[in-house]
This record gives sequence, structure tokens and C-alpha cells, in this order.
Amino acid sequence: MSSRIRDDHRECFTLWMAGGGVKASYTHGLTDALGYHGVQDRVHIHDLQATILALLGCDHQWLTYAFQGRDFRLTDVHGEVVHEIPA
Repeated sequence: MSSRIRDDHRECFTLWMAGGGVKASYTHGLTDALGYHGVQDRVHIHDLQATILALLGCDHQWLTYAFQGRDFRLTDVHGEVVHEIPA
């Protein structure tokens, strides 16, 4: 078993979304020439989750509960809907 760390494009990824209120033929964000680093309109994973939940008709801030002095929710405390993606 190898102990080296795999290099699997940790900085960016591609996601294809269709239907469900997503804008048709819309591309959000750009990567460098190699497709390795996001260079424009990057979206954090919490924002992506909040956007998907909004497309499903759920408010990602609704289920917020306090635990050990900190507020927790499905998208942590950082998620914001990316309003450019929904139609």
C-alpha cells in the first residue's frame, strides 16, 4: 500500500445539474487552462448545498440547533444560496 497522497483536483470540481429550476445552458465559474484551480466565481461546498436545498424547496437555515454553545445546521453556519444558478 502506497503512503503517497493522491492528487485528485482538491481545488475544483465539475457538477452537472439539469431540471428542477436550474437555468438552462448556464455555466458558473471558470478554471485555469488545466482545469485544476478555480479562477472565477468559485462556490464553496456549503453554498452548493444551500443552493441544492433551495432548488428542492427547503430552507437550509430552518433546521438550526444549538449544541455546546454553537449553532449547527445542514450547511453549517456558512452556506448562502448562489442566486445565479436557479432560473
